[in-house]
Amino acid sequence: MRTARPPLVSLLLLLLVLLLGMAFAQRHVAVQEGPLYRTEGSHVTLWCKVSGYQGPAEQTFQWSIYLPSASEREVQIVSTADPSFPYAIYTQRVRAQEIYVERVQGDAVLLHITELQDRDAGEYECHTPNTDERYFGSYSAKTNLTVIPDSLRVTAVPQTLHRVERDSLELKCEVSKSTAQHSHVSISWYRQRGGEAPVEIISLSRDFVLRAGGTYAQRHATGDVRLDKVGETTSKLTIFNLHPSDQGEFYCEAAEWIQDPDKSWYAMTRKRSQGTIVNVQATDKEFSVRLETEKRMYIVGEPVEFRCILEAQNIPDRFFSISWAFNSSLIASLGPNAVPVLNNEFAQREALGQLKVAKESDNVFVLKIYRLRLEDSGKYNCRVTEREKTVTGDFIDKESKRPKNIPITVLPLKAGFAVTAISRTPGVTYNESFDLQCIIKPHYPSWVPVSVTWRFQPAGSSEFHDLVTFTRDGGVQWGDRYLGFRTRTAIEKAESSNNVRLSISRASDTEAGKYQCVAELWRKNYNSSWTRLADRTSNLLEIRVLRPVTKLQVSKSKRSITLVENRPIPLNCSVKSQTSPDSHFAVLWYVHKPSDADGKLILKTTHSSAFEYGTYAEEEGLRGRLQFERSASGGLFSLTVQRAEVRDSGSYYCHVEEWLLSPNHAWYKLAEEVSGRTEVTVKQPDNRLHVNQTHRNITVLENQWVMLECQVSSRTSPSSQLQVEWYVWRPGHPEKEAVARLSRQNTLRYGDLATLGNLRGRLHLESPSPGLYLLSIQNATVRDSGAYDCRVEEWLLDPSDRWYKRAEDLSGLTTLIVKQPEPTLQVDTATANLTVQEKESFQLDCSILSRSSPKSHFTVTWYNLRAKEVGGRAEEEEKEDEEEKEVVLSVGLDAIFSSGTGRWQDRLCFQRLSAVLFRLTVLQASGTDTGNYSCRVEEWLADPSGVWYRLAEEESGTVAVHVQDAGSTLQSVICSNDALFYFVFFYPFPIFGILIITILLVRFKSRNSSKNSEGKNGVPLLWIKEPHLNYSPTCLEPPVLSIHPGTID
Repeated sequence: MRTARPPLVSLLLLLLVLLLGMAFAQRHVAVQEGPLYRTEGSHVTLWCKVSGYQGPAEQTFQWSIYLPSASEREVQIVSTADPSFPYAIYTQRVRAQEIYVERVQGDAVLLHITELQDRDAGEYECHTPNTDERYFGSYSAKTNLTVIPDSLRVTAVPQTLHRVERDSLELKCEVSKSTAQHSHVSISWYRQRGGEAPVEIISLSRDFVLRAGGTYAQRHATGDVRLDKVGETTSKLTIFNLHPSDQGEFYCEAAEWIQDPDKSWYAMTRKRSQGTIVNVQATDKEFSVRLETEKRMYIVGEPVEFRCILEAQNIPDRFFSISWAFNSSLIASLGPNAVPVLNNEFAQREALGQLKVAKESDNVFVLKIYRLRLEDSGKYNCRVTEREKTVTGDFIDKESKRPKNIPITVLPLKAGFAVTAISRTPGVTYNESFDLQCIIKPHYPSWVPVSVTWRFQPAGSSEFHDLVTFTRDGGVQWGDRYLGFRTRTAIEKAESSNNVRLSISRASDTEAGKYQCVAELWRKNYNSSWTRLADRTSNLLEIRVLRPVTKLQVSKSKRSITLVENRPIPLNCSVKSQTSPDSHFAVLWYVHKPSDADGKLILKTTHSSAFEYGTYAEEEGLRGRLQFERSASGGLFSLTVQRAEVRDSGSYYCHVEEWLLSPNHAWYKLAEEVSGRTEVTVKQPDNRLHVNQTHRNITVLENQWVMLECQVSSRTSPSSQLQVEWYVWRPGHPEKEAVARLSRQNTLRYGDLATLGNLRGRLHLESPSPGLYLLSIQNATVRDSGAYDCRVEEWLLDPSDRWYKRAEDLSGLTTLIVKQPEPTLQVDTATANLTVQEKESFQLDCSILSRSSPKSHFTVTWYNLRAKEVGGRAEEEEKEDEEEKEVVLSVGLDAIFSSGTGRWQDRLCFQRLSAVLFRLTVLQASGTDTGNYSCRVEEWLADPSGVWYRLAEEESGTVAVHVQDAGSTLQSVICSNDALFYFVFFYPFPIFGILIITILLVRFKSRNSSKNSEGKNGVPLLWIKEPHLNYSPTCLEPPVLSIHPGTID
């Protein structure tokens, strides 16, 4: 019977079921966990899958990227449903299938990027549009992809190898990487033949596990296939016992692996090396045998060696046995294990060390008899038998071969002892060879223990020292003091042991001296000790070593070079002949100046091609301008002085030293010779500066602009700099004065004339085109008159970057005359009479009819002209009346008024009616104002400096003013006017007298003539206008006749 559950438990189970159902129905999108590191250029895949979804089984996937440069901006890449989904930057790659989506199943896809680019790095998002009834869960997931450089390098030497079956093969492959992230490398070796699939030989996994391919697994187990690491980045494949089936192309392949966050390993890059072609030739079973020895004739005690040589293929993998025979009797035999077995007689000699049977190599077998006996004469031979190993381990004989017999003869030893030293070359030259022979008589065989010592006494020394010893056991022992001889000395003993030759090559002065040899005869005792039986000393040999005769010849030809500064100076030193092809030369370059007694060293190149600068090069700063070259043939030396200067002129020559390497590797100077001289003249560029010499005359008025021209028609160099200075000769000045100077840095400076005067602000210098300089004088003044010229200096840059003045030239004179305007001042000179009543006003006009300039200013002065009074009366005795001129009013340039005497005070009124009309009004006229009035006009102009000067002056006509009293009579009027007085009371009497006389004469003449009393035309013969006479009986002065141009009212 089941127990009922409590209601609370049932409720909890129901809620749990509902929650699980909701959880299972929740959409979840998963993408490959990042960050992922992939190499540039590789094929990359990213997986994405969705679960917990509703709707169709085949879901839509959309891939986007968020680039590091804009992490908030989504860039759409590809969609499984919408071809227009990609943005423009990915459209072309999607269409070209460089980026595509592979659907693994309905709810899982792979994003493929076939060739990863650096710009593909970023955060990838996989999005699945909603197909559920409601939004619940995640619809996208993101992962980071980092693109790193592909640093994997797999290299092997491409080659073609030919091997024979059962040979060994070694191949090397270098694998390197420089990835910053932690990664592993796997290495695999493959063999490929023709169009067949590659066969894996052996591989080293990323976990450092060594595994052979199926075909080579057994051979790897037996050790015939190996993979070893022989360096930091190098692995070596070794295959022993090659088979013909191993023929083909061998290459290695490496992969770089990185562990993703999900702990799985990913091969970022795979690369293979270049291949090696291996040809394996199959072997055959044939073999051949030959027997060798050095000679056929021996002396008792000499050693002999017989060599039995086997020629066959794949010898190490085959089995052979060897047997030695003497006169058809067996001496010894060697089985496949190479252990010799000797018969009784030869076994005893082998035990005493007099005989040896051995296997020298796989194909060479040796029989040695160290001390021959007379009974050893006879025939010797060897036999080779190939044996085959059975499955039981036993050997069976197969084919057997032997060569021809070799007979030898052993002769007895002779007695006697004498030593002689000879040389065919007692005098030699450096680097030549000489031989010294020590001849021993009788002729002992080589096995006879004789030691020979060569002794040497150097030139200039009195002691002998052991040079080298040919020891009794055939060794060579060198003396301690002459170890340097070893590299150039050979000692040999002739086969007959009668001649010990000492050969010295590349002789030098250290080998010059006296030589002798000492021979010692020895006997070896039974206990292996030695006993000296006799010794002999040879005669002395003197060897002279001379230096070679020099053949050095240096070209003595002389030449002259003239060039312009800044050009290179080519200097050659030619060696026409030399002593040896191995000669080295030290070249010293000198220059001789006329002011120096000896030449100064410029540059020295030693025989070892080292450079040393001389004192002249240091003092003159030539180090940076010297260029030394040597021709490939070695006989021509060139020194070039770049950017020549004038001070580089002089006589140049070279001093050549010939050096040779002595045999003891020390350089010595053999000869020296001086070349011919090269006269070098460096001059400045020809002066081509020319300034226009045309003379000009310029006449202008004040205040006008003057332009003075300085034209440079030609110059020495387009890169030169010009300095232009203007001068002027002014009238009355003995020397010319500087006006302005334009420096070569285009800085304008004024001369004393312009600085002290007022010319500075009026000068303007410009150069509108190259070579044309214009000096403008604004608002010219009379003081600017003079003769102007310009002086042009041309400056050039020397090779030391210093500027110097190369030339200067003067232009033609430009005579400038500045005139003041011509005075055309004209004042109204008409006269007038004016009668006014006392207490009235009268006006005096001063009219300017013409002026010299519109800018003219005027000073106007009115004068009153009156006759001087003497004692209150005019003297009749004076021939001429004197008048006094009284200033009434003067108006200056600055409109300042100044009046005359105090009687004019407060009675004058000045008006300027126009620029050329001035009016003076005299108020409250009185009788004292009667007189003649005139005005004087001065015309003033301002020069350009603002200084006013008087250009002209002119005086107007007079105005006669008569002021009448208010109650005057005719008598007072006449008496008050002298002219009127004389006209009335004095002039009529003589006029009437003359008229009466004339009438009487006419009457008298008409009587005596038949003519009519009137003229031809009825006109009187003489008509005289009676003048006006002023006469006043009250005036004390006598009447004066006065004729006025005007009328008197």
